[in-house]
Amino acid sequence: MSMLKIISLSATVAICSLGLSGTAAAADGAELFKSKTCWSCHGKDANTPIMPMYPRLSGQSAEYAYNQMKDIKSGTRNNGQTAAMKGVMGLVSDDEMRAIAEWLATQ
Repeated sequence: MSMLKIISLSATVAICSLGLSGTAAAADGAELFKSKTCWSCHGKDANTPIMPMYPRLSGQSAEYAYNQMKDIKSGTRNNGQTAAMKGVMGLVSDDEMRAIAEWLATQ
């Protein structure tokens, strides 16, 4: 294998591993809020939920929001609409939850 192919392959593996780790994607909480479909129930601004029973998330402290997501994901919190949320939270990593929570706190 030529040196150019080895370098190219190494670079491709490195880039792909960044995408799989979740660390690179976790940097933008606003984008994660959209891509993880949080907005579809809680509103694009996290302040206008589609149903009155869904909470407004904007302005929550980052620690509170993160802990709520973590508790829903683990099953510690299982009241209200958490049954619907549990499936969604299974798609969100810890770093992503932290990034979303930080973004919510700024809204």
